Amino acid sequence: MRAIVLLCLLHAAFGQDRFSWHGPSENPPQQAPVQSQVCVTDQASCGCCLMQKQIGRLEKFFNMSINKLKDELMSSKMILNNMRGSRSAFSVALNNSPAMAFYGPFSSDNIIKYKHVFINLGDGYNVETGIFTVPRSGVYSLSVTVYSSARVSLSNCVTLQVNSKNVADAIEKSGQDLEDSTSVVVAVQLNAGDQLSARLHQGCSLSDDINHYNTFTGFLLYASD
Repeated sequence: MRAIVLLCLLHAAFGQDRFSWHGPSENPPQQAPVQSQVCVTDQASCGCCLMQKQIGRLEKFFNMSINKLKDELMSSKMILNNMRGSRSAFSVALNNSPAMAFYGPFSSDNIIKYKHVFINLGDGYNVETGIFTVPRSGVYSLSVTVYSSARVSLSNCVTLQVNSKNVADAIEKSGQDLEDSTSVVVAVQLNAGDQLSARLHQGCSLSDDINHYNTFTGFLLYASD
């Protein structure tokens, strides 16, 4: 009995080596237990591993969602910047005089300088020159309304021009009444840098006051760049 106890004590003291009744032997390299063996031998470890896997899946899904949200946010910012860049519009009147004032006639064709500004979104219209410079390529809606008290055979005769080339005419001959008015509205494709103006013909005249009978308007329908 004492011999058996002594052998057990020796085994405990030198547990790092494997012993057999046939003599000492080297310990074989221990391998990490596979997941299935851990789950069989240790249910707590199995649950922990499964939880870690689930956390890993959640982290992967979360990161994918965050990246997708970042892409959508970037796309939304680009769309918003594009919308802001597309805001181009102007609307002007000949004057804002309390009394009727006449513009023309002149001895030659003359670009009309509309002085009263209703809106100049994008600052494309120049009050000093009467020219609207296109800020962005696209399709624009343009309109001109002309009015005058009949003073000459052709009271109001205006041509809408892009880069000094005629686009549309707004001409009203003096009739039996003492007032003449007409309008023209067009949609045209314009390129960035194009210059738009309304040109008063030689010998024609306009008249306006605070009622704003003469107007020049343009705005971007949609960009094409």
